[in-house]
Formats: sequence, C-alpha cells, structure tokens
Amino acid sequence: MTQETPIWFREVTVAELNRLAGNNMVAHLGIEFTAIDASSLTARMPVDHRTRQPAGLLHGGASVALAETLGSFAAYLTVDDSRFSCVGLEINANHVRAMTAGWVIGTTRPLHLGGRTQIWETRIVDERERLVCISRLTIAVLATPRPLGQPAPAGAGDTVSIE
Repeated sequence: MTQETPIWFREVTVAELNRLAGNNMVAHLGIEFTAIDASSLTARMPVDHRTRQPAGLLHGGASVALAETLGSFAAYLTVDDSRFSCVGLEINANHVRAMTAGWVIGTTRPLHLGGRTQIWETRIVDERERLVCISRLTIAVLATPRPLGQPAPAGAGDTVSIE
C-alpha cells in the first residue's frame, strides 16, 4: 500500500487552524476544524440558533459558509502565502437533506490545483454520514501575499481583479 503524497505547502495542526478561525464569522457559527490528512480538511458545525433559519432548518447559507471556510483554508495551505493569496471566485451548493439539530461535518478535497485557480469540492454530511449538502468552490490564486490569519489592508475593496 502506498501512502498519499501531501498536497499542503506547509504543515499545520488542527489546533492552529482553530486558533486562526477565532474572532471572526467562523467562530461565530461554531465551526471547528477536526481533521487534516494528506489531501483533505474536515470541520464540523452545530445546527443550532446560530445556523438555523427562522423555520428551524439548517440555513443553506450556513452550509455554504462551512464549505467556503473549508475550501479557503485548504487553498491557503497549498500555496506559499509569502508569495500568493487565495480568494473565492464562485461557490455553488446543492442542499439535499434538511437538518434541525446536531452537527454537520464537512470535508473538502481538491478537484483542481492550478497555478491561477483551484477548485475544491466539499461534502457536508450529518452525524450518520448521510449527505446534507455538496458544494464546489472556485478559488483565484493571486500573486499578492497575505498570510493566512492576516486581515485585508485598510481600504481594500470587495472587488478582485485577476488580470
């Protein structure tokens, strides 16, 4: 049996990822990183008052936030952040199972790791491993360094040009 070659540019622990996720939307939603292996990153999110919509179901936007969190963190871990930064270009999601309580677990894996773009697929399942949501995130890899955990410079706009 051969071992899978890691895709990560640098080694990182789950504890470090959770520290970086503190004091922002990731922490507000209760997202916790739980595992990292050679080619995937996993986190869980509670289905509670922070992540449910008014009808009591898991909010689709919360599932998308979990998927974008996983894909964005994973993208950063594959590049030298002293030379590149990663920003989301597009995300889509199919919501296939309703949730009212418990935890959802998301695992992201790369579909494409290019020099200018990356594509990450995130499968979100319930605690019984039934599919809740499937999402695909496209990331732009920009030749402008911003280390993971560093805020955007003051005055940075919402628009990103990749030309």
